Amino acid sequence: MGWDRVMPDDTQPAPEALIVMDVQLGFDDLSFWGPTTNPEAEANVGVLIDHWRGTGRGPVVVVRHDSRNPMSPLHPTHDGNRLKEVAAAAVEELLVAKQVNSAFYGDPDLHGWLTGRGIRAVTICGLQTNMCVETTARMAGNLGYETTVALDATRTFDVTTTLPDGREIALSADQLMHATAVNLHGGGFATVTTTHDIVTRLPALEASPG
Repeated sequence: MGWDRVMPDDTQPAPEALIVMDVQLGFDDLSFWGPTTNPEAEANVGVLIDHWRGTGRGPVVVVRHDSRNPMSPLHPTHDGNRLKEVAAAAVEELLVAKQVNSAFYGDPDLHGWLTGRGIRAVTICGLQTNMCVETTARMAGNLGYETTVALDATRTFDVTTTLPDGREIALSADQLMHATAVNLHGGGFATVTTTHDIVTRLPALEASPG
């Protein structure tokens, strides 16, 4: 069967998958992650999910991060591993579990699932902007998907790190989100835009008469 079972339909736009990254309870634990930004992120994720459901634009793929770190709120033994309600309610077609940044290295195989359905365009949202969202978007672009990132449907956290030479570098969550936008859009990996732009770009599909 394979590719020959995917029949083009010239009467409808090509399907586009919405990939919802790691919208999990554990990311509310600011004592672990530190200061965050963009408190509207999860609400915008919900807007995108509702749009995909209401328009028939394509499948919604939900991704969950199963951390290997037993101290992380996202470790499978912790309640924080659970999906937030907005993401849990969207698990109808595919749930990908992963232990690394990219959703393309999860289980089941996301790339195989998408290509088996003739899907060559993805929109990505969720957490964290500069970690799993950016990594998944970079890989999607490298794999040839037409990739869009809804930046205002993502968020991340302040990061401070010390380099081997002793230099300390600190970036705020806002700075990291801006850096992701530059990396992805400026680097040609993805189109970085807003939730409003995405939901107004394709109006609700009219039901076929009959």
